Amino acid sequence: MKTKKSIFKRLALRELNVAIVTIVLAAGLPVLAAEAVAPNPPVALEAFFQRPAVLEAKLSPSGKQLALTTAKGGDRIGIVVIELSEGYKTTRAANFSDVDVVRFEWVGDKRLVFSVADLEAGSAEDRRYAPGLYAANPDGSDLRQLVRRQGKPFVSNGDTRNQALDWNHMLLSVPQQQEGVLPEEVVVGEMQFGRDELRSVTPMWLNVRTGRSRSLELKNPPAGAIEWWFDSKGQARVASTLNKDQVALHWQGPGDAAWRKLSEASILAQRFTPAAVDDTGNLYVEFADGPAGHAVLSPFDFAKGEPQRPARISAPGFDLLGGLVLDRAGAGALGVRVDTDGEQTIWFDEGMKRMQALADEVLPGRVNRLNCRRCGADDMVVLVRSYSDRDPGRLYLYEAANKRWQPVSKVLDGIEPKRMATVDLHRIKARDGRDLPVWLTQPAGSKAGQPLPTVVLVHGGPWVRSGHWRWEAMQQFLASRGYLVISPEFRGSTGYGDAHYRAGWKQWGQAMQDDVADALLWAQKQGLASEQACIAGASYGGYSALMGLIRHPELYRCGVAWVAVTDPSLLLDSPWWLDDDVGTSSRRYVLPELVGDVKADAAMLSANSPLAQAKRIQAPLLLAFGEEDKRVPLVHGERLRAALKAAGRPPEWVSYRDEGHSWRKVETHVDFARRLEKFLGQHLQKATGP
Repeated sequence: MKTKKSIFKRLALRELNVAIVTIVLAAGLPVLAAEAVAPNPPVALEAFFQRPAVLEAKLSPSGKQLALTTAKGGDRIGIVVIELSEGYKTTRAANFSDVDVVRFEWVGDKRLVFSVADLEAGSAEDRRYAPGLYAANPDGSDLRQLVRRQGKPFVSNGDTRNQALDWNHMLLSVPQQQEGVLPEEVVVGEMQFGRDELRSVTPMWLNVRTGRSRSLELKNPPAGAIEWWFDSKGQARVASTLNKDQVALHWQGPGDAAWRKLSEASILAQRFTPAAVDDTGNLYVEFADGPAGHAVLSPFDFAKGEPQRPARISAPGFDLLGGLVLDRAGAGALGVRVDTDGEQTIWFDEGMKRMQALADEVLPGRVNRLNCRRCGADDMVVLVRSYSDRDPGRLYLYEAANKRWQPVSKVLDGIEPKRMATVDLHRIKARDGRDLPVWLTQPAGSKAGQPLPTVVLVHGGPWVRSGHWRWEAMQQFLASRGYLVISPEFRGSTGYGDAHYRAGWKQWGQAMQDDVADALLWAQKQGLASEQACIAGASYGGYSALMGLIRHPELYRCGVAWVAVTDPSLLLDSPWWLDDDVGTSSRRYVLPELVGDVKADAAMLSANSPLAQAKRIQAPLLLAFGEEDKRVPLVHGERLRAALKAAGRPPEWVSYRDEGHSWRKVETHVDFARRLEKFLGQHLQKATGP
């Protein structure tokens, strides 16, 4: 059953009495233009794996400035600021020659804070250096390093001031603009580590102009807190502590003299989790509700010591994956983001309900995410990120005072939506009757009754939700080469209820693998997928690709596995000589429940180990690994490669220097995509791009 059209109202485009103004950015950001359909050959693979033209975009608190992270006009990702009230004057606020800006926030209208990473160094950069923290004015002046990068000196513009905090400080909260308060402080947390895990985080104020820090003046806070939630003023309201396998949540509301414990349970048995805090004293929590245990949202009832029932917000058939929308200090939530098959916003504010209806009418058939200043007022300013399954996205500004729409930029250059694939969610039945969500990415121009060669793309995690109604690079790349892409949300995936998640415990290579096979069998029965199929995936998805060749060899002509777990026992019980990043608590309390106990379940783990069962892999196989991977170290790949060589079936092999558990260099993405394209072309009937 398709769900997209039942969730999103498709509105016909009507004539509106609005002015359209184009913003021409000095930094070279592209202006929206009419789409044209280009003929074959297929879209160049480089187009799918380029750096986005715009990564993040955020309005300043007054709504008079818009900041973007972009690599347009330079080799590195920096921050561009557009002065909306001054003829759209554009300035580079931050730009470095050797690092990229990876996160930023406004601190009032006159200061930006941001962290950096060297994306050209690959994902191994994340393991070597902390990102640090910097601040600058919107025009790029008064640049200051606030938190050092681990192992790295100050990296900018000849500024030698180095009074920065040590690398083990992280940004926790940026307070919203307060009436009569000069916004110059943010909340950072000092992290303390044990042998291999985070032990505590201590919040403190940090001045973004002077670099000076001061105590947050907490009143007897819970000892060993590792996670914090704050109100809009930067006041700590919720703290989470971890003692062995026990997670405790503590609360201190407005006017409370002391912290009190709200709950305590094992890591895998928490009754609820904090979602957000507002300024009226509400704590919003998510909890499992109903027979399927779908996550819902409600304020916490402090008198009863439990979430309010019935739930304030729910999304039947889906876990509620979203967050509260807050605009100004002292106010309650304006609405909540909800992610069913695609994202939508449930607005509590009447003005924002009208604004959402207007955006959906002007930009029909798309997800239109609104971020606003002076939300709902007659002079509000709204940033709209509009996207669909075939369009990576576009940014627009709307000024309510003059009813003016202003196109800003595409999110990704060179992508023609009419040539992209469509994405739909189907609900099917697994062989044991379990409800099984399955995402299909169907090439543009594909016709009913003509089964296509197929790639079953298994997501990693595995305890995540993978699919959404949006443009995804890998799925779209494969579809552009003429392949139907099947992405099953097998049991063990989150996002579809606690029961679906728990049904995957200790089912690696077993019922989880049957779900993957059932998705392909269903698509073949529907006349969508041909018998020419390959199974592919990364991390757990790579493990599943290997187990698919072992468990269901009749279904797959080939397999592709990258950064793949090849031996679950090695994940569960790492030897002393292996440098990985799996924490002690995870190995002791979580992974034995989710995957298996390395001793008690030894026979099961061996029976479902690609390394132990390597002789059963008969189909052609492409293996790829990152040489600096600390989640699934290179030894996983090297051991399987050796076992397959010994069995007389050596795999195609590539490893990438300076890459970790995900590819981050553009050149790595492009090289791997080129190898993948060639491999699939060799082992599936040659597909023709649309």
